[in-house]
Amino acid sequence: MFRQSPSPVRAPSWRQVASIGVPVVVGISAIAFVLSGGATGSAVASAAAGAPTSAEQKATLSVVASTSVYGDIAHQIGGDLVSVTSIIDDPDRDPHEYQADGQNQLSISKADIVIENGAGYDDFIDTMLSSSKNTHAVVLNAATISGYDLGPAAGDLNEHLWYDFATMTKVADEVADSLGDLDPAGSATYRANAAAFTAELTSLSATEAQLRTTYAGRGVAITEPVPLYLLQSIGLVDETPSKFSDAVENGTDVAPDVLAQTTALFAGHDVVLLAYNAQTAGAQTDQVVAAARAASVPVVGVTETLPQGESYLQWMTGNLAAVAAALAE
Repeated sequence: MFRQSPSPVRAPSWRQVASIGVPVVVGISAIAFVLSGGATGSAVASAAAGAPTSAEQKATLSVVASTSVYGDIAHQIGGDLVSVTSIIDDPDRDPHEYQADGQNQLSISKADIVIENGAGYDDFIDTMLSSSKNTHAVVLNAATISGYDLGPAAGDLNEHLWYDFATMTKVADEVADSLGDLDPAGSATYRANAAAFTAELTSLSATEAQLRTTYAGRGVAITEPVPLYLLQSIGLVDETPSKFSDAVENGTDVAPDVLAQTTALFAGHDVVLLAYNAQTAGAQTDQVVAAARAASVPVVGVTETLPQGESYLQWMTGNLAAVAAALAE
């Protein structure tokens, strides 16, 4: 859960990461060509031959995603062959507090595929599906796809699954398979687009693995578990008192002794960086950020929702580059 900060700290964009000296994803423009399905023939020539024009071929399937994170992934895989609606498409809106409106309810009722995060993050999707009486839609639940919600610690599942590249790879594959099942003629395109997308995720995972060889076992602090999957993939260990991050995530006050334990992590240099949710404003989180900076512990601001104007891959490339830069300080 977040409350918008008046001055959020942003991770560097994908255009800036080349200066950091960490292997990162490049060639986004080339990927965009692949994801769009490549060059198409002339619409005029197609019409003359009696074939559907490119306009007629577009948006044959309808996909509704709970947030723009999953909407972007669906768009990258489906391209012009799908119409994508993201219910939460504003970085200032909190999915936990969303109230259904008529337009989105209508979209849900007509959807061929619905993508939700699950794990309690976007329960409004299930409510809207039930109200819509849509019984034909394929529902893809990222928490279920991840497999994490099947283990003994399912009750403690970190809901911020989009920071876990392994899970997003599985989600991308499921999206491609589901689109292909509904539209066999476009199956090859969906599979090719998914392969290009997951290749980028593989590159990001490789960067995490490289960082892990140097930084595994070092302690980090967080304000909320938003980036925890990414940090753990690098081998970093969360040293934050759970009562602190739980309170911040739930929007409740942190006990004074818990706050003192958290700020002591920086004074004692028990952690190598602080990763905080820049969309969460509050006196206690501000105090933790100030304590880290006072102790010269690097601070990395992350966000819970997809920034306006960035793709999921650009966003995650910037987040990973920001963490890598902080670790190198």
